[in-house]
Amino acid sequence: MTVLYKLATFEGPLDLLLHLIDESEIDIQNIPISEITEQYLDYLHSMKELELEVTSEFLVMAATLLSIKSKMLLPKPPVMEIDDFDYIEDDDMDPRAELVRKLEEYRKYKGIAGHLREREEERSLIFTKEPEDMTPFVARVNYNPVEGLHTMDLVEAFQKALRRATRRVRVTRIQRDEISVKDRIRQVVDRFQRLERGEQLLFSKLLESETVRQEIVVTFLAVLEMMKMRQICCYQSRLFDDIVMEWRGEVSLNEVPEVESSY
Repeated sequence: MTVLYKLATFEGPLDLLLHLIDESEIDIQNIPISEITEQYLDYLHSMKELELEVTSEFLVMAATLLSIKSKMLLPKPPVMEIDDFDYIEDDDMDPRAELVRKLEEYRKYKGIAGHLREREEERSLIFTKEPEDMTPFVARVNYNPVEGLHTMDLVEAFQKALRRATRRVRVTRIQRDEISVKDRIRQVVDRFQRLERGEQLLFSKLLESETVRQEIVVTFLAVLEMMKMRQICCYQSRLFDDIVMEWRGEVSLNEVPEVESSY
């Protein structure tokens, strides 16, 4: 009787053997080697007829099945008794045991692989995306700043504000003392008196770090007035450079005349 099979792709000889066992509904612990070997060889012949490449591992499994089949056909040797124990050599054990162990192990891992494949297919149907900020879509709740307050609370807060207002110290307006051009001229002359004879004085030296704008203007007017009275001469080495002042020496520092203009 010829058995026909639909050729499929198998991952290896164990996969093919397991397929043949499942198709024939054979107990894996009691494999009819003769029947399985014939089906396995028929599959290899079908592959050759279709000019498919038969890899070496399929041929090795075919040789293994033929070897097991030949061992199953040989008569079993008698049991040897040694010291009241039955002893059977390892070579006389069931030759199918190693093949059954490999098939059971392969079936276990194949089942695990199938389960993982199903999980992968289920997971491929699920689409995810990164979380987004949904704050703009949240309903805005108007916050009541006086929630939970009563009328007496507002009256008490108003009374506290009135008491703080009565204890508040009034701000006193302080008028700043203004310096005149005449006084500033005297101060410039005093600075020249502290210098050595012929030493120069820079305009920036007349200004302090905390000098306000009004004092700068008064100082500049004092310098202009002294130039007008021919007491000093001023020049700059280059544009926007510091103003250099020199005493002209025409009159003594103690004989500086009074300012003609009134400021």
